[in-house]
Parts: sequence; structure tokens; C-alpha cells
Amino acid sequence: MSNRRLPAISCLGVALALAASAASAQPNPDKNAYYGETHLHTSWSVDAWLFGNRTTGPDDALKYAQGQTIKHPLGYDIKIETPMDFMGVTDHSEYVGVTKEANTKGSALSKLPEAQPLILKNPNDQAEIQKVFTYLVNLLSGPPVKAFMSPQVAGSIWRENVKIADANNHPGKFTAFCSYEWTAMPNNQNLHRNVFFRDCAHVPAMPYSALDSSHPEDLWNWMDTQRKAGNDLLAISHNANLSDGLMYPIDVDSYGRPIDAAWATSRDRNERLVEIKQIKGQSETHPLLSPTDEFSNYEITVGLLGAKPEDGRIDRITGSYGRQALKDGITMQDVRGYNPYKFGMAGGSDAHNSASPYRQDNFYGGHAQIDGTVDRRLAGVLAFGTLDVRLENPGGLTGAWAEENTRASIWDAMYRKETFGVSGPHIKVRFFGGWGYGKNALEGNDWIHRSYEGGVPMGSDLRPMPAGKGVAPSFVVWAVKDPTSGSLDRVQIIKGWSKNGQSFEKIYDVAWSGDRKADRWTGRVPAIRSTVDLEKATYTNDVGSTELKTVWMDPDFDASLHAFYYARVLEIPTPRWTLLQAVKAGVPPPDMVPLTGQERAWTSPIWYTPSAEARKGAAKGMTVADLKAKGATELNDAQLKDLIVGKAFWVKNDVTGEQASENFTTEGQTTIFHVGRYADIPSGYGNPMRDGYQGATTPYKIDGGKLITYLAQDPYSFAVYKLGDSYYGARSNEFGFANYEIAPYPQFVVNPLTEVADTFSIQLGLTSQQRQQVIPILQDEFKQLEALKKETSLDKVKKIERVKAIGASFDAKIAPLLNPEQQQRFKQLRDERRREMIEKMGSEELHKLEDEIKKKV
Repeated sequence: MSNRRLPAISCLGVALALAASAASAQPNPDKNAYYGETHLHTSWSVDAWLFGNRTTGPDDALKYAQGQTIKHPLGYDIKIETPMDFMGVTDHSEYVGVTKEANTKGSALSKLPEAQPLILKNPNDQAEIQKVFTYLVNLLSGPPVKAFMSPQVAGSIWRENVKIADANNHPGKFTAFCSYEWTAMPNNQNLHRNVFFRDCAHVPAMPYSALDSSHPEDLWNWMDTQRKAGNDLLAISHNANLSDGLMYPIDVDSYGRPIDAAWATSRDRNERLVEIKQIKGQSETHPLLSPTDEFSNYEITVGLLGAKPEDGRIDRITGSYGRQALKDGITMQDVRGYNPYKFGMAGGSDAHNSASPYRQDNFYGGHAQIDGTVDRRLAGVLAFGTLDVRLENPGGLTGAWAEENTRASIWDAMYRKETFGVSGPHIKVRFFGGWGYGKNALEGNDWIHRSYEGGVPMGSDLRPMPAGKGVAPSFVVWAVKDPTSGSLDRVQIIKGWSKNGQSFEKIYDVAWSGDRKADRWTGRVPAIRSTVDLEKATYTNDVGSTELKTVWMDPDFDASLHAFYYARVLEIPTPRWTLLQAVKAGVPPPDMVPLTGQERAWTSPIWYTPSAEARKGAAKGMTVADLKAKGATELNDAQLKDLIVGKAFWVKNDVTGEQASENFTTEGQTTIFHVGRYADIPSGYGNPMRDGYQGATTPYKIDGGKLITYLAQDPYSFAVYKLGDSYYGARSNEFGFANYEIAPYPQFVVNPLTEVADTFSIQLGLTSQQRQQVIPILQDEFKQLEALKKETSLDKVKKIERVKAIGASFDAKIAPLLNPEQQQRFKQLRDERRREMIEKMGSEELHKLEDEIKKKV
């Protein structure tokens, strides 16, 4: 593990050199980092106009992005701290500009009968303003008004938008995109997408809006049609966290049709990026989806935008976060042969002020009059009647690695997913993956060029794995702090993988500041010291690093399994805007949000797809189809109730080998016990380690022949099958696999494999490297012995012969990894332990028969 901290002076030189390179007129083949806004609204958006932004339009927004001062809707000056490199104004395509055009004398729209209620004759008359407001609310919730969707109206506004973008586009200095937002919101479920065109000279006559269709599939079809017409474009989804679970489906599409390869290909072709963070929270992950990620509790926002105050629905977690979608995607690839979720990372603001602050110390809200003053923000005003504005945070930005600051170059970077999202500060991060990066891959002035040559950048698939034993991918990661923000705490690599329908994740700390030591058992680095003074709302940069970089190789790589990797960079803790503004105002800070936070950056992933040859080495799991072919029968409601209600039993996960006790009360509550911190927890279980320790329960019910348990409010069902005297369970999110079986009540809580592995480590004195080599061999042996135990076609003598053959084969693999002293002790230990392992596997009869054979011999 590499951990390097460079002096500030050295990094200043690097930063200046990079800045000089970025300003160069010549395209840089090693690419520069450009930062931009991919999600912003002006007074041209009907909702922004409703919120009180009635003066600044797209031209003002683009001027603001270039560093100029503009007016906040409440009249005070606002200016960005660090100018951007590019922007796409994304006003809602639904009735875009109708309020502006209606109030523009002589415009075509102002003469339409439907537009008359929109015209403000006296902008100072509050009664008149309220009347227009009410009309607009009814307009948005009612059937489409065709008069506002005509080419003469929507088309003319779009042409003006294109003209403004062209006027602000300065190749080499600043890029202005032609873009808009498609705003589908069925039943208050956020399915919005921002659409970006590669070239403003090749755009349609008018945008496709949710008034045309609220189904993403129809948007993608329209995009395909545009592409055929020569109009290159891509979509960026946003606020998956508020989609009520609809953003990342795994079974059916928005029409209720089964998802298939064509659907996955269409989504991947058109929807290249996701907005990982914006003013209404982050959409990376949730603590209940990532219970082992101590940094997952960052800017969490849940809710249904615009829902009626009396509506008791709660935004669903499952299907609403990017990391889980990435895990589901590789599982779908493994099981079904297609992956709809190979997206890159982006960031935006979704502010409706024609501007966003992007910094905690300059936060002026995002919704005009709703949150434009300190007193309204700290009072917790409910925006749209549902969102407590104290949950808002400064918007994010999209970082793009492009050859030059032009539309074509930055758009191409977005399309190939060589992008990263930042929470606001201009953190810079590189991420490469390959098979041959050495420990010195970051040395020399040409390390970036060599990294491209030796591997692939973020947003790509790893090249085919080279032949050879023990090959694992390695990753080059490099991060530099924003000079105007906090120092860097650490760099992490998040890995996801899939096996037999289950998906898993693990977070690795790979580079960090200071002399902190990683935990011996978990590899995780302790929290950095916080310098935040909570009474003064200040912090210092006397901890953390200016630059962090390393070359990391996956120590747990399995060539037979699908996987993805992305890097996450964390700053040191700094004050949140709520603390800053409360201290300045002399009032207690809101305690329903964190007082501090760690700004961050997320790279696009790099994916690993095993070859057909590598997949042959994967352990084949049990599927529902396999069970049915063997004559298994599915339990009905009555049989399930008899088996489960008021009972406790041990369940084994056949994918991980872990076993745990699950209890079901007669009152409909359940919990899982004996899940440890080292266990691989499959997706969709919440935090069983915490809940079992604390005795926390969740509800369950039996309905429709299924045992239904819950993660928050999201149901997960088990179908239970009986085969002989054994019971097997198939979970609804595990793609047709029956990965669970009721296990015999054990004498020991630790499962046999873990117990044997720990004994070997202690008694043989294995090093960490030896343990990493030996444990997978033991796992393979254990799986073969487990399969042999269930084999009914062999007689007892042949089973004993097979046990011996399995043991000899695996002994031959392990012995060369040991020193002579360890080898001698290993032979003695294996003779003792193999007998015990067979007994714990429930094969005492085999052991007795073996003794009888030995006596006869």
C-alpha cells in the first residue's frame, strides 16, 4: 500500500503547470480537467418563475459561470468564487419560457388566449401575482396545453436559447452547451434527465418534453431518432435519490414490460452519466444499502417532491442510488447477459436562481424567494411543501478530462464517461486501471501518458486479462485538493462484485494523509482529526494533504467474477453552511443535520468482465430451476406459517458460507443474529450486524406463498422450497438463485470454514500474504466437500475415496506456499482437522466407516 503526502510548494508547482497546460491553445492528448455545471435553471423555467426568479435568464447564468456578478432574485449581488470552464443551462422543456414570452409585448405567445392569465399587468400587485401563480400551478398539474407546445412557441424559445449559448461559447476559454431538462415526474417520482447536444449547429427544431411522453423509453427512442438525423446528444439522470425506487429498475420498465437486452442497450447508448450529487442531496448510496461504509451518511435527502402535505408516502430507498445500481448492473450482466447501468459520474446543482454557490461559505439557497434569506433557510421553510431547506446543500459540479475546452472535446469526454463528480470544490482526481502497473507507475513526468498506454481511464472496461497465475488488476489513483478548500483526508476505492445472483461491496482506504495506521484486520484507516471549531464555525488546514496518490492492486480479486471499481476522494471535515450561518446570526445551529461534512469527489467506474474461460472457474450456484428439476416443491402460505412463525433456525448463505440465526416472532417481527464485521453482506439486508447486536427488529409477513421481509419500507420476498428433508430459500433480488438453506443447529457459532481458516492461521503462524493465498484454497476445498455431502449417487466407500482425493489435491496446492517448518506442522494439523471438518459437515457415518476400513487394513 502506498501513501504519499507531498509538500504544498511541490503541489503548487504541479497546479501551476497544469493550469498553464489547460490554457494552452494546443489540444492536450493527456487531457485536462475542466469543471462545469450540467444542471441549472433560470427564470425561463416555469417553476423558477413561480419561486420568484423573474429577471435573470440563460445569458445571466452563463455570465455568472464565467465569473461575472449577477443579481439574486431577491436583488442582492451574487458571484462565483472560482469561475467554471463550461456550463449547460437546463431549463425545463415543459412550457419553457412561457411566462417570459407571455410578458413580452408583441410576442406570438402573448397574443394567445391561453397566455392571457399569465400576463402580469402590475408586478407589484400581490393579488395579481397570486392569481398568476395559481394558474401556473393548475397548468403544470393539468393536461398538456397544445398551444404552448407548438413550433411557433416552444421552437422560437429554443432557437433563442441556442443563440444565447452560441454568443457565450468561447472555444479554448469557456464552453456553453445547448441543453435542457426533460422533466418526467409521474406520481411525484423523480425521473428527470438533462439532455446535452454535442454541437449547437446540429439540434432539433424544439426539445422533446415530458408533455410528449413521461416514459424514459420514449425519450431514448427520440434521442435515437435525433442521432440518426446527425444530432449527437446524451442524457444525464438526476436526483435518483428522490425517484421512489424507479430510477434503477431490474425487472420491468416504466411501461411494466420485462427489461431485456434491447432496453439495457438503449439506456446505455443514451444515458451515459448520472448526477451523483446536487442541491437536494447525494445519490451515491445510503447507510441502509452500504452498512459497512462509514462515509455513506453524507447529505441524505429523501422525499417526494411536490407531494401533497397530507400524502403519507415515503420515498423508497431500493432502486434510488447509484452504487446499488452498479451492483445490480453487473449481476444482470452475469445472469442475464446485459447491463443497463454502466454509467459515469457527474455533479450539478439544480438551482433555480440562474446561479449556484457551490461552496458552504457562500450558500444563498437555490430556490429564489423560498430560501433566499438566512432567516428562511434556518427556519426550515418547506420548499414545494415537502423539502426542509436545511437539508439543501451547495450544488455539485461535473469534472471532465478532455483534450481542450471545446464543445466537441468536453462532450466526447462525457460520452465516453471520462468524468468525475465533485460536491462543489474543484478537487482533481485521476483514475486508471490495468494489469501491469508497477509500484513506480506514478514516477516521472510522463506518468499520465504511460497510464493511458498501460491501461484505461475512468469510465472504461478493463482490457482482457492476460494469461498467468495470480494476475490481478492494479489501479493508479491521484488526487489534488482545491487550493481554496479543505485539505485531503483520504482516497478510497469502492469495489462491487457479483456471485450467483448476489452482489457485494467493499471500501478500501488506499492513500491517506499523515501517519495514521490502517487497522490490521479490516485495512480501514481511522478518522482524521477534525480542526472545526464548532463555536466559531472555522477550520484549519493543518491536517490533511495537498496531494495523495498511489498504485493499488486488488488483494481479493477473483478472475471468475464480474466487478467494478471507482475512486472516492474525501476532504478533511469542514463546517456545513447551516453551522456557518447560525453562528454568524448568533442562533443555535440546526441539529437535525450534521454540523460538519467532508466534501468529496467520485470518479466514474472501471469495469471488469471475466472471459468465458474465466467463468468456467466460477462455482455454480443452485437456482430455482435446478431445485424444481430435482423435484423440489414450493411451500404455500400454510406450510410457511407452520415452518416459520414463532420459530428460530439457522440459515446458511451458500454463496458466502456464512450462517446466522434468524428469529420470527408470532407478532410479525424478525431479526438476524451472529453477523460479524468481517462478513460479506449481500445487497438489500440493511445493517444486520448492528440490528442483531442491538436486538432491533423489522416486520415480516407471509403472503402469496412468500415470506416477505423489509429494508426500510422496501419488501424483499423469499420463496421457500422443500427437497427431501432440506429447505432452500430464493430471495427476490437475487435473480433466480436459491442461495439459502436451513442449516442444522450448530455446536459452534463460527462456521466450519472460518474456524478452520483461523486455526490454520494461528497454529501455522501464517503471514498476511500467506493467509490471502491459503484461504481461497480452503474455500474451494470446503465447497467441494459440501457438494460431496449432498451427492446421493455415490456409495459410502466411494465418498471416502473422494474425500481423500479432494484433500490430497488441496494439500498439494497449499504446501508450496509454506516454509519447511510450517509444512511439517501443516501435515499433522490437516490429518486432525480434516476428520473434524467432515464431522461438522454432518458426515460422522463416513468417519466411522473410514475407521472400520483402517482396522481391516
